[in-house]
Amino acid sequence: MSTYFETVQKSFADVPVTEEGVDTLQFLEATQGLIGIFDLLGSAAFSVVKNDMNGNVKKIRDRYEQNPSANSTLEKLVDGEKGEKKKTATEGLLWLLRGLKFTQTALQRSQANKAEELNTSFQGAYDVTLKQHHSFVVRPVFSLAMKACPYRADFYAKLGPPTSNVDEELVKWNSALGEIIARMEAFYAKGNYAKGM
Repeated sequence: MSTYFETVQKSFADVPVTEEGVDTLQFLEATQGLIGIFDLLGSAAFSVVKNDMNGNVKKIRDRYEQNPSANSTLEKLVDGEKGEKKKTATEGLLWLLRGLKFTQTALQRSQANKAEELNTSFQGAYDVTLKQHHSFVVRPVFSLAMKACPYRADFYAKLGPPTSNVDEELVKWNSALGEIIARMEAFYAKGNYAKGM
């Protein structure tokens, strides 16, 4: 039986990162694989997170498809939009990165604390990633989603059988995603792209 990571089209560990930046199309493919994890969590409460992430992927993909060579990396895409005084994909990418960081932090925390239930891992991740960007209206929606997390054992069973290398795959995936997020956060900070978003 295969693991969840063997069913996704692209792993973050396989996304090319060069001096020019993070490959846009392959980053989006890997992101689709991560968004699929919310289906494994099995709660309709996570549809808010999933829909938000999918909406942001669409904004980035639409921009990419306008001119694939000019938007071949995430960095070029953001710079190109700035030159046109636009920010649809730039804002979409910023919010997507925030959602990815939330998920990555939750999974990392879950792996580091084998006795911790998922709701605690996801709530802890929310508190240090997304909460500061959300209004008091949005926060309860996310709190509800955290409470609806499945039991840890059930979730990990969906990622793959106990004899598989799920832990190893998750570490590799999470580590590569963390590097991409850190790189893009530094890029946004250096260019002051996140101002007012």
